[in-house]
Amino acid sequence: MKRPIALALAVAALIIAVSTSFWSPVTAGPAVRISIATGTTGGVYFPLGGGLAALISRHIPGVTATAEVTPASVDNMRLIQAKRTDVAMTLADTASDAFKGEDAFKGNPVPIRTLVPLYNNFNHLITMEGTGIATMADLRGKRVSVGPPGSGTEVTALRLLEAAGIPERDIRRERLAPAPSADALRDRRLDAFFWSGGLPTAAVLDLAVSPGVRIRLVPMDTLLGALQRKYGNLYFRSVILKEFYPGMPADAPTVGVANLLVVHQDFDAGLAYQITKLIFERRPDLAQVHKEAANITLTGAATKSPVPYHPGAIRYYRERNVEGF
Repeated sequence: MKRPIALALAVAALIIAVSTSFWSPVTAGPAVRISIATGTTGGVYFPLGGGLAALISRHIPGVTATAEVTPASVDNMRLIQAKRTDVAMTLADTASDAFKGEDAFKGNPVPIRTLVPLYNNFNHLITMEGTGIATMADLRGKRVSVGPPGSGTEVTALRLLEAAGIPERDIRRERLAPAPSADALRDRRLDAFFWSGGLPTAAVLDLAVSPGVRIRLVPMDTLLGALQRKYGNLYFRSVILKEFYPGMPADAPTVGVANLLVVHQDFDAGLAYQITKLIFERRPDLAQVHKEAANITLTGAATKSPVPYHPGAIRYYRERNVEGF
């Protein structure tokens, strides 16, 4: 069985197990169906989105939700714009570009609104012993995946390369999702790959525990100043602790970026309120699906999104007396 398929089946089994253990059945038939755009099967968006869909279907009467596999942030914003999905996960830098109509969305702004600031993403630059890569400068001439087309990983990876003074032409660029990237690195068909995700990311963890593999995460925190000068406080310093991935010789200082749950500005205000409330009230259930859900917090919520909040979400935050709303 191919690894991405096996991973998807494992995630589905976990979500089903959690739902039957913690959630009571819904008696009324669903009248409203919504879709949640997530990400690739090797990341955090997919299992977390599946858990959220199960929560919505179980606890919001008359609503059923499904999680959709996508390339992630950039494509998710385009799906929201076209109203081909209802709720989407995205990196804050991609959301900012979409809302302002910049970069990949130049001249075509997306009318998104934030429901919930999720956990923070950690930018990974993963390599292995024997590739000769210890710093960003060592990427020149190497086979490097910058993430799949339509992903927030690709957006951030290209910005990191620019901040490091490495033109795209100086690397042998691939555009792979995290699971295929890990497979290619394991098989020595790739020298390194970028990934922006929560901790731990399944595809990276799977690589780290592979027999004969010693992964290395390249530090990238020195690029933060250049990123902040150009993009502001969308980026911040983070550290990937070595405990998350077996075999890491040391913690890896890096660049972080927030994740957001967003909708179209026309999304129903009552449902926006219910979903926002549900996430915070059922956060422990989501954390059973992926531990990053435990990092979803009301603290500082008003400052975590570069785009406006949806009125339905604002209603909930005001009920909870969250500062800034």
